[in-house]
Amino acid sequence: MKDDAARLELTIDFGNGGRLTAEDLLLIETIRVERSILGAARATGISYRKCWLMVDALNRTFDTPVFETHPGRRGGGAEITAFGERLTALYKSMLRRARTATAAALGELDEATDRDYRRRATGVAEAAPKAQPRRLRSRRS
Repeated sequence: MKDDAARLELTIDFGNGGRLTAEDLLLIETIRVERSILGAARATGISYRKCWLMVDALNRTFDTPVFETHPGRRGGGAEITAFGERLTALYKSMLRRARTATAAALGELDEATDRDYRRRATGVAEAAPKAQPRRLRSRRS
């Protein structure tokens, strides 16, 4: 697939408010390799705090934990549970099926796009001048 070709991403929103995204899957796979949240944060470029919050959210979303964490400076770390492995396999299976089922329609939509179009917003607020706070005038009595 070309870098500029249309692609499909899968986000699963659960009834309890939890969700599973491609970013979560990346974190799960990186923790599997790095065996620590800090190592995964360094490897992915995601802040440690955000990684920790993602781990916590995933563990709270399901009845069975996705990660086992072992706090402590020595011997500490994190690992994927058997359920976490199953969750990863199910997500990848769903994504594969969705891509197969939508390939023709996605290709047709991709062909219909304007190649000269460039997104204006990048998710970061544009550098607009900030409003100046009102200056309080002292009252003379």
